[in-house]
Amino acid sequence: MGLCDGVRTHCGTIAAAAQSVRIDLDRAPQLDAAVTPTLDGGCHFLDGEPEDVARYFFTLDSINFGSGWFPTLRKEPGRSGYATIAGRLTSQFRVHGPWSNEELRAMSTTTIATTLGQPADHELMALYAQALRGLGRWLGEDSALTAVGDAAGSAEQLATNLSQGMAMFREPFYKRAQLLPADLALAGVAEFGDLDQLTIFADNVVPHVLRCEGVLVYDDALAATVDAGELLPPGREEREIRACAVHACERLAAKQDVQPRILDNWLWNRGRAPQYKARPRHRCRCVHY
Repeated sequence: MGLCDGVRTHCGTIAAAAQSVRIDLDRAPQLDAAVTPTLDGGCHFLDGEPEDVARYFFTLDSINFGSGWFPTLRKEPGRSGYATIAGRLTSQFRVHGPWSNEELRAMSTTTIATTLGQPADHELMALYAQALRGLGRWLGEDSALTAVGDAAGSAEQLATNLSQGMAMFREPFYKRAQLLPADLALAGVAEFGDLDQLTIFADNVVPHVLRCEGVLVYDDALAATVDAGELLPPGREEREIRACAVHACERLAAKQDVQPRILDNWLWNRGRAPQYKARPRHRCRCVHY
């Protein structure tokens, strides 16, 4: 069984036995038939040479985690935690260019904190530095596009290579490992013949939108914790939220005849609207999303 089908099977098993989350597909939002996946050109680095753009997304998705800490970040006005991180990394690439593999391997907490405009003693900055050192070791002496080529046109193979080579990409739902090839394809710097094999990218935004729409229903205790803005510890409840989101989206994608990755992009962008941001979503401090 490949990585993506393994995620589907794992999530289906968790959803079937879930104690705190249930799925109600009768409340499913209808996908706009005209929707196409997009990347926000306002915060992402999309206008460089293909190698630099590819390296940007390898770098960004290596540190595309930590939403449990985002309320404590210094954010740019009008930008979320993710958009702040992505935008400041874009500024680094435009002004100074990408970090070399050697520079990634030597990445310090102070360097990444300064780049992202955060205090060096913020817990997330040390984790980001660790992740970037891991990326530098994984790349070795290769370019980003060489690493893409090693996957031989397969998004699933690139996700597998990432998860096998870097511990911080290795988790039951492979959110970031699957997201990177999807981002590279949207940025126009890589082509994969099996993008439709990807699942959704299990984070905390898509489950939140599904909950707001009534597709995911939390039991009273979990709902009270999330609504109070309290952190969820890594464990059963957090796994159920993300697994049920993946499983629900698999069923919604089949019902609406759309690929899960497209449904994910639509739901994630929908979650940026004020009515969704006004309601607390679940937060967990981990390196997976």
